Amino acid sequence: MRAANLTLLLLAAVTGCDVEIGDACTQNVDCSPAGDRVCDIAQPGGYCTIEGCDEGTCPEESLCVRFFPAEFLTVPCASARDCGADQECLTSGLCASLATERRYCVRRCGTEGACRDGYACRRTGIAGSELAQDLDSYDADRVGRFCAPEPL
Repeated sequence: MRAANLTLLLLAAVTGCDVEIGDACTQNVDCSPAGDRVCDIAQPGGYCTIEGCDEGTCPEESLCVRFFPAEFLTVPCASARDCGADQECLTSGLCASLATERRYCVRRCGTEGACRDGYACRRTGIAGSELAQDLDSYDADRVGRFCAPEPL
């Protein structure tokens, strides 16, 4: 029993440092034996992530992105005044309900080659994705870029 526990600890130490946000996975332990990362199996091949992030809380290779369900983004807006009290005007020019927001650490990228096979480097501000971090510290065009599944 002691040998088995030691083996698990050694395995966790060896694999824990190599897994990054955006890596493939099939279960949570693939992303972190410590349980601080989860495997989003809804993404093709799984996607290691941290749910509920905020500015400055994601690992260096990633950024925090706010996601809103695209099917509910139907009301156009030019400013927050055009949206309801519990809504926000996204950079895409559509109102989004704050109650539907989900935040995830996602793999940062700058070019297509930075993402794994089956994933593309996509900018925030489209399809219900908004950067949750200080925009001044990122790209000159004031958006973040992250690895997301390629469109079907």
